[in-house]
Amino acid sequence: MSRRARPLAALAVVAALALGACGGYDETVPKPPKPVAGGPVASATPPATCPDPTADPTRSYEPTGALPAPEDLPPGSTMAAIRKRGRLIAGVSADTYLLASNNPFTGQIEGFDIDMVERVAKAIFGDPKAYELKVITAGDRLKVLQEGTVDIVVRNMTINCARWQSIAFSAEYYRSGQKILVRQDLADKGVDSVAELKGVSVCAPTGTSSLDNIREQAPDAVIKEAANHTGCLALFQQGTVAAITGDDTVLAGLAEQDPYAVVPPQETFTDEPYGIGVNKENDDLVRFVNGVLERMRADGSWQESYARWLQPALNVPATQPKPVYGRTP
Repeated sequence: MSRRARPLAALAVVAALALGACGGYDETVPKPPKPVAGGPVASATPPATCPDPTADPTRSYEPTGALPAPEDLPPGSTMAAIRKRGRLIAGVSADTYLLASNNPFTGQIEGFDIDMVERVAKAIFGDPKAYELKVITAGDRLKVLQEGTVDIVVRNMTINCARWQSIAFSAEYYRSGQKILVRQDLADKGVDSVAELKGVSVCAPTGTSSLDNIREQAPDAVIKEAANHTGCLALFQQGTVAAITGDDTVLAGLAEQDPYAVVPPQETFTDEPYGIGVNKENDDLVRFVNGVLERMRADGSWQESYARWLQPALNVPATQPKPVYGRTP
């Protein structure tokens, strides 16, 4: 999407503001209430406990050979059951601009995450549109998989050990991380990383790990808070803050909604590996999805999707993350 298209994209932020505090923009985790005096110290993020602390949480199930044609799906498999139903059901966001958001002109949810859904649907049905989208909150992601309400969740969900206890994940399909967005004039002056934020007003959502991280990484910045990243964008457009911090995918969406916002090329200062969530019992579907991701690497469709949705705002090239296999059920 070009900078010239941003006036149209502004409609999306208006719609997001109308949703109020529904949020849904990123992986940030609200803090628990402050402990009483003498009590344990609360953490902003629940601990990601691993049975093996040396294990890589992005390790997934290896695909079983080449992807079969839709008409040759293994009888009795999860994929065959989905095909018999007639549609793939996916849990997604509808307000995470560039990842999965409602296009006000078409009424369709579109973005990088939706491209992932379409590729899985095409592998099962031969038709990339053979899916049903269920809009879910970030807090519902594990629940809908455990209850079987959806087949997959593609909602910028970070893979970690704690979540592996409840669901299964595909191989990593995107490596996100926390960055900063700044006004164009500041970027032109060299304010292009967290190390350059001394005296700069920066917004992060209240009570989140993003807020904790920026306080730690930029102690000389002037920190402002808002209810969510939509609120931060409003403060940015009002001139109250000159920068916003969050996952790079979130910032990409915000930058596309303001002609004076830019995400300078920079290193992330956290790691957020995104995976496609699947019910823990359906490891055959995980292997199948990983086969789809391998096909996307081979045919260039992942690269095409990234170039369309994220690269124009992030200003950096990227390649599909290398999968890590070897997990056993």
